[in-house]
Amino acid sequence: MSKLIIQLESWAEKGALRLLDVALTRFIKEQIPQASDALLLATALVSERNGHGHVCLDLQTVLQQPELQLVEDERIDTTEEAVKVADELTDLIEGWTLASWVEQLLTTDAVADKRTANAASDSASNSSPLVLAGSLKKPFLYLRRYWVYEQQIHKSIQARLKLEQNLPKEATRLLLDQLFEDFKPSKNQPIDWQKIACALAARRGFGIITGGPGTGKTTTVVRLLALLQGLQMQAGKTPLVIRLAAPTGKAAARLSESLAGSVAQVKLPADLAVCRKDIPTEVSTLHRLLGSQPGTRHFRHHAGNPLAADLVVVDEASMVDVEMLARLLDALTPETRLILLGDKDQLASVEAGSVLGDFCQNADQGNYTQATQTWLKENSGQLLPSEMLNEEGSLLAQATSMLRHSYRFHTYPGIGELAELVNTGQASAKQLEAVFASYQREDEAISTTANLALIKLAKPNYQKPATEQQDPLVPLKSLVRKGYSHYLTTLIEQKPSTANREDLDAWALAIFAAHREFQLLTAVRRSIWGVEALNEMTLAALKQVDKFKDLLTGTQLWYSGRPVLVTRNDYSLKLMNGDIGICLEWPASDDSSNKKLLRVAFPDGKGGVRWVLPSRLQGVETVFAMTVHKSQGSEFTHAALVLPSADNPVLTKELLYTGITRSSQAFTLIYSDESVLESALTKKVERASGLQAS
Repeated sequence: MSKLIIQLESWAEKGALRLLDVALTRFIKEQIPQASDALLLATALVSERNGHGHVCLDLQTVLQQPELQLVEDERIDTTEEAVKVADELTDLIEGWTLASWVEQLLTTDAVADKRTANAASDSASNSSPLVLAGSLKKPFLYLRRYWVYEQQIHKSIQARLKLEQNLPKEATRLLLDQLFEDFKPSKNQPIDWQKIACALAARRGFGIITGGPGTGKTTTVVRLLALLQGLQMQAGKTPLVIRLAAPTGKAAARLSESLAGSVAQVKLPADLAVCRKDIPTEVSTLHRLLGSQPGTRHFRHHAGNPLAADLVVVDEASMVDVEMLARLLDALTPETRLILLGDKDQLASVEAGSVLGDFCQNADQGNYTQATQTWLKENSGQLLPSEMLNEEGSLLAQATSMLRHSYRFHTYPGIGELAELVNTGQASAKQLEAVFASYQREDEAISTTANLALIKLAKPNYQKPATEQQDPLVPLKSLVRKGYSHYLTTLIEQKPSTANREDLDAWALAIFAAHREFQLLTAVRRSIWGVEALNEMTLAALKQVDKFKDLLTGTQLWYSGRPVLVTRNDYSLKLMNGDIGICLEWPASDDSSNKKLLRVAFPDGKGGVRWVLPSRLQGVETVFAMTVHKSQGSEFTHAALVLPSADNPVLTKELLYTGITRSSQAFTLIYSDESVLESALTKKVERASGLQAS
């Protein structure tokens, strides 16, 4: 066994590599006995990078910053081990240059060189497991399938960007004016960005509408669909076939609810009122839209069996990874238009890639050409600010719109101000504390001037406290008791006395609403600040409240009042990853029976309830606390984010921003170390990707 393989196994034991990373490297060694250490190390590193959301390995960054590699996982238990791994990697690549590393990689057929057009004809072009792409000055190493995904995405989107729609100028202008007649220019908001976004999205075969929470993405897309269907009707054509999708069941359900209200409220001219019925409100998950094949990575819809749709709209696009976007584009006909909606500043997808962030990296600057300015003026009457014009702007920039005015936080401005500060990536803990102080909420009374709370805990010593007063988690326990009090009270007081299905459904719906009033969020899964520990702490804290004791009794897994999160798709039960259900006690039909019957209630996405036996749920976890990643696509009246007491690679400004913007009325931040908070405020998610140059 080579010394390098032994070294990799040592890193895997410390948690710096996955067993999968080592296994892939072993496979390359078995297939190519003469493989150099340069090739084997690159294989392990690119596999490890994929596991942390990077599409490829930036070779130059590894050489320049070896101390930042292999330390991106909370599986590494101690800082000392992380430092040791980084030092060992630094020693291993000492003396390496970018040119020598690339030369070593290209000595076998394991790596295909795709950095230049001439290199595309090499012998390993279509069979190598690894691909070297990027440029001669900045090479990226890919596992082949991720390189293929990026190529598919780039080719498909560029083709759609060149498909400029033949919109009738006068009819488009008139209909846009009617759809956006409620906009009143002001000193603070002179430009109707929603109208601009609607026009630009209608212009080409591909479009992006990005913006923070409450900026009107849903409202804009509803008016966009009204515009397109109205133009179809005026032209005497059949209505467009429109499909709406989101990455998770939770995000799909939330969008369905928003669309139902927005479609009912959209103002249409009397002669086009009939178009309202052609604006869809049903949203499916991407997996369901494409027809996921259980047990495989394949879908029913693909290039050979494309999806029947004229337009596909995908919400929460920040959660879409490169593989899913490639699969979606593969399933669309060349003529099918695609619109992506999402917040570019939110956390990227859990899987590899940061598609929306890559596409929108310069959305703030606009980079619109004079041709786009002229087209917008003629078709919408809107003029872009001169500082957003750039004749070097790409085709993608001409199809990207950023909504810049938030309507959500007018009543609760503290959340919006806090999110805006965090999003700069340059805030300090002192600046953050000043915002909290301006909107400090001393109790649970939420108002326009008191909707934030900052709780600093004493650092835990990881030993059981002798008394309640010595427990550093007392403020956190008090918070969850207050936060979940209404939810559990609703569960108790509104419980129907009979097994009447209509009453049970109404009870469950009231509980769903109460559960959305408060949510505990965390950045990590492990440690005292992780999901499992916080769920245990919350349950124990709630059991100490007298009126909840009987509700949360028992040591068994299932109990009345247990909220659960679905962690993997279950097509037989029609439950998707991210769906939240509540375990409830079902009244026995026989009054003399003392046996408790439990059922788990889930929203069915149509305003009703789906009841499931607990025994049928295999992929679920308790969700008194959830990670910020899992919370994407959700909104809670009050969200409370707990930061760990030690720095962690997952702590970034994007995580803070995403956690803050899950709140609609109140937000609480809990931390114990100011240096950890400082680090999170200035650290940014940076994922290696070739799409940034698209």
